[in-house]
Amino acid sequence: MNTIHDYNDAITRRQFFRKNGTGLGVAALTSLLGGGRAFPSAIEGMLPHIAPKAKRAIYISLIGAPSQLDLFDYKPDLQKRFKEDLKDWLAKEGQRLTGMTSGQAAFPLAPTIFKFNQHGQGGAWISELLPWTAKMADDLCIIKSMHTEAINHEPANQLSYTGAMQSGKASLGSWLSYGLGSMNEDLPTFVVLHATHSSPYSNVQAISARLWGSGYLPGKHAGVALRSKGDPVLYLQDSPGISRDLRRKMLDGLNAMNQRSYEAVGDPEIQTRIQQYEMAFRMQSSVPELADMSGEPEHVYEMYGKDSRTRGTFASSALMARRLLERGTRFVQIFHRGWDQHGDLPRDLRSQCMDVDQGCYGLIEDLKQRGMLEDTLVIFGGEFGRTVYCQGGLSETNYGRDHHPRCFSLWMAGGGIKGGQVYGETDEMSYNIVENPVHIRDLHATILNQLGLNHERLSFKFQGLDQKLTGVEPAKVVKGILA
Repeated sequence: MNTIHDYNDAITRRQFFRKNGTGLGVAALTSLLGGGRAFPSAIEGMLPHIAPKAKRAIYISLIGAPSQLDLFDYKPDLQKRFKEDLKDWLAKEGQRLTGMTSGQAAFPLAPTIFKFNQHGQGGAWISELLPWTAKMADDLCIIKSMHTEAINHEPANQLSYTGAMQSGKASLGSWLSYGLGSMNEDLPTFVVLHATHSSPYSNVQAISARLWGSGYLPGKHAGVALRSKGDPVLYLQDSPGISRDLRRKMLDGLNAMNQRSYEAVGDPEIQTRIQQYEMAFRMQSSVPELADMSGEPEHVYEMYGKDSRTRGTFASSALMARRLLERGTRFVQIFHRGWDQHGDLPRDLRSQCMDVDQGCYGLIEDLKQRGMLEDTLVIFGGEFGRTVYCQGGLSETNYGRDHHPRCFSLWMAGGGIKGGQVYGETDEMSYNIVENPVHIRDLHATILNQLGLNHERLSFKFQGLDQKLTGVEPAKVVKGILA
């Protein structure tokens, strides 16, 4: 019994068109486009749906959910209501409570202890914890009306970065890789950086590769995580006694065997495997050059801050993100953990902000000076917000906050986003949205739009469904924030 022949006899209609769709037609299209390098997405059978405002993007992901009340959503009238018990009010609001606060006898109101000032021509209120961010207020669009259904970290992060609270979905970066293709044959299209946090007290949430995985999309679209210690990519060096010529011959032989398997079976994942082997070979040359920051001028390090010289810090990761983008990486995601302040918020939030504040300023200024900000989209934010009431003990100098999905803040810059504005508004308690709500799905639709993709048209057939980043529920491009 020949199992391969039996498999081919039962080949699905979808596999037939997928296999034959990469033949002479694509070859002809590639020749018309001058080899395909100027239009890399055309090789994969896709072109931008609309004229893009951005070519690339960086998502700065603050894992743990920073407090909007202490950073961007200024509510000065709450100062006179210090310790007011909100228990009855919360019951009327129908607020879901987490297991961490549901047993509290009282829910005392906790105003921020931090000072706010207005900055930029738009007069954005920004906390004293972010002095460097305040300097670039005219470049930022601060959205105060984000909301989500998720109230716990894992489902909230999955919704933020894959469009669904369930596992197995493709991540935002993978969708961009699938929809737009690569701009550099020598580096991954989607790169993930894990920045360290400096405080030993931070409550650090675990995250997994699901947040940058390709899900049902071909594996080549998954994010590639660069390590902050040792070799950026494991096994980057050839083994002793293996020359580059020998490695090339080994790889050619392996690719020939994989190609025969693909011709016999038609499994597209075999092509993915071939492409990944080739990418790994090229990265042996491109990654060492990328990781060598010795050529960066002194004024660049000063712009990002002293931590930028220490590999793995947020400032160093931000500088690495810029280096990746200018070399053709399409999407960089920087994860910075430790933003989950259920207690000791004044101490821990101050430390977290010190980690990222100047690095973000350096990144935006660096992109501006290089003429890259106008076509680079930058997003900065977490997975949900924090409560106006205190978790645990409350004093005039110390408090904690629980999870709050009904409203939170983030900022965007560059890539066709109108800077110097604040979008959306919350009520006097920073509890409910009263103007211009923006769901996570709307944020995804807007990111795709700025990069030239229509969220309704960008789909992938899987298990009989047209899978989309924004799912089946309504999503809209937030036109009010566009330049």
